[in-house]
Amino acid sequence: MVQAQNTMRILISGGSGLVGGALTARLRNAGHSVGHLVRPGGAVSEGDVRWDPPEATIDVPAMEGVEAVVHLSGASIADGRWTPQRKAILRSSRIDSTRVLVDTISNLRRRPAAFICASAVGYYGDRSNEVLTETSEPGTDFLALLVRDWEAEAMRAEANGIRTVRLRFGLILAAEGGALPQMLMPFKFFIGGRLGGGNQWMSWVALDDAVNVAQRAIEDARVSGPVNVVAPHPVQNAEFTRAVGKTLHKPAVMHVPAFVLRMALGEMADSLLLASQGVVPSRLIAMGFPFRFETLEPALRAILRRPGNE
Repeated sequence: MVQAQNTMRILISGGSGLVGGALTARLRNAGHSVGHLVRPGGAVSEGDVRWDPPEATIDVPAMEGVEAVVHLSGASIADGRWTPQRKAILRSSRIDSTRVLVDTISNLRRRPAAFICASAVGYYGDRSNEVLTETSEPGTDFLALLVRDWEAEAMRAEANGIRTVRLRFGLILAAEGGALPQMLMPFKFFIGGRLGGGNQWMSWVALDDAVNVAQRAIEDARVSGPVNVVAPHPVQNAEFTRAVGKTLHKPAVMHVPAFVLRMALGEMADSLLLASQGVVPSRLIAMGFPFRFETLEPALRAILRRPGNE
């Protein structure tokens, strides 16, 4: 076990998710005490705290003494068409839950030193070939406005004197979950290929690097504000497709036209599959963050060539 210099009591929402599970293991290995925010019906272990975001309730006494809160929960953006009802769920699961957490930690007798809130590069919207940094303006589509409002709730913690970090995650690459396994299915049936024109920029990050950034945000008091959690080298969709095909030794010659994606997925297709977001991690580069994977092909080789993933 690698012991952290100063161990903390850390509370995580979304602790059973892709990032939350990996981050929990990493922090515990570093010697921190890690609990999860658990919704009604969930099993509670020592150090966990019960909460019910839709009802705006949380076990406040159990929150006392927590030194850092990491908020990673939220309904899946890609789980179903964006009907008005689904949009309401997406907003509530992020904005309302963040409001509950910020209200609670801001009124504790001893406030946590840090609030780390998940966000997304969807904040920037569809930006063609523009190079996007943490200082770039938000977009104007549904997803961009959702992320903007989500971050606004998180920033209330900052206004209350709590160091706040907004982690703008790109496409997180992992074999064990997230979007990548679904993206690989067409290749396994020899029908992989580019989406739309294939020129749209994709900003990605390996799970290991995403977790390292989150740990850095928790432990390093110098980190605050928005942080683009992406690798230094975004790629266009056509290049991403070629790299996946090359790694899997599968052809990548098919093409799914944009109108087909829109017919199948509606508005979600434009925001998640066709939007161009060339995001760079300016703040991570400035602080000398040691990326394990800076370019795509080595990341894919490491992820996809593990036993059982080919």
